[in-house]
Amino acid sequence: MGSIGFPVTRTSSSLVAPSSATPRETLRLSVIDRVAGLRHLVRSLHVFDGRADAGGDKAEEETPARTLREALGKALVDYHPFAGRFVEEDGEVRVACTAEGAWFVEAAAACSLEEVKHLDHPMLIPKEDLLPEPAPGVDPLDMPLMMQVTEFTCGGFVVGLISVHTIADGLGAGQFINAVADYARGLPKPRVSPVWARDVIPDPPKMPAPPPRLELLDLRYFTVDLTPDHIAKVKSRFLEATGGRCSAFDVCVAKTWQARTRALGLLDGDGDRPVHVCFFANTRHLLPAAAAAGFYGNCFYPVQATRGAGEVARADVVEVVRAVRDAKARLAGDFARWASGGFDRDPYELTFTYDSLFVSDWTRLGFLEADYGWGTPAHVVPFSYHPFMAVAVIGAPPAPKAGARVMTMCVEERHLPEFQDQMNAFADQ
Repeated sequence: MGSIGFPVTRTSSSLVAPSSATPRETLRLSVIDRVAGLRHLVRSLHVFDGRADAGGDKAEEETPARTLREALGKALVDYHPFAGRFVEEDGEVRVACTAEGAWFVEAAAACSLEEVKHLDHPMLIPKEDLLPEPAPGVDPLDMPLMMQVTEFTCGGFVVGLISVHTIADGLGAGQFINAVADYARGLPKPRVSPVWARDVIPDPPKMPAPPPRLELLDLRYFTVDLTPDHIAKVKSRFLEATGGRCSAFDVCVAKTWQARTRALGLLDGDGDRPVHVCFFANTRHLLPAAAAAGFYGNCFYPVQATRGAGEVARADVVEVVRAVRDAKARLAGDFARWASGGFDRDPYELTFTYDSLFVSDWTRLGFLEADYGWGTPAHVVPFSYHPFMAVAVIGAPPAPKAGARVMTMCVEERHLPEFQDQMNAFADQ
């Protein structure tokens, strides 16, 4: 298959089982793992230049596909649930550790990465050609992991990953991928030992929640890069105004929320209409220390900031950053309150409406540090989009470019021009 100009040919596909014996058991998942909305596929492309000067140490005869296939089998011994299948038992989703294996595809592209601009946006090869096709006879939502390694004529390669969010959050998936990378570089064991321990996640009494409202939205894609200088200016202004510090993530969230609110045009007679921004904060630091170090399950809490549309649209961006910071400051208290059953409704059962923006941070998950022996990736391209969610993904632009890349599917066609203008105006400041 593949595009007309740059064909990609899948040369082999098979299951990769753990390289040695693993426990045969059925494992319970945590109450967060079992959130219905997490039973979806997370897709991403990891682009490696594969150059001799990229810091890699691989011998000439070792190919990326062969190396990753062998390393995956070893990592699946440590992370044996990834080699199992999701099953339903007693009315809940569990992981049957069957050692059947992860789906692995090898492919070759008839071009160099340079010819396709290292898969920078807009991509010259369809993502479908670089992501693994599902294993025959298995529901993709029942298989925790699928991987495709596509080798390019220049020696570079792309790792296409599809995982089910139910088994691991972003940090957990990044930890697993780094275990594969550790074995690929010849380490005798992963640098971080995995911890299953799903019982350390609180299991509060079930809270009432209405059925999720999934209104299909006709969203359009837009991406923009923010330079370190632009981010630093806002951080400096925030420090001057508040005496506190903020992160690049805070700045990206605030500006995207503000630009989107302005683009939606809610100010004409509706300036007090509430608008929301929601992101998912890591809560490992709130777990017992013994479990937190290598825990790879879902361990996050949905943090939400709500303000009137007029307040967000008209405010200085520093004030919008303050709203984001205030929401983050409630994390420990809200997580503890949830754990004790103190909420009237389940905060993990989210409401997906057009007045809500959902933000995901891909800069700190560990994917950018994964080195299979040919150096770290030039960039990572996530596809965390759903037709019922207005989403912004904060990532990094392709190396060596610095700063942040904001990848969005968060506005419909009628609001796209104004949203682009607002985001570009900030990027060009």
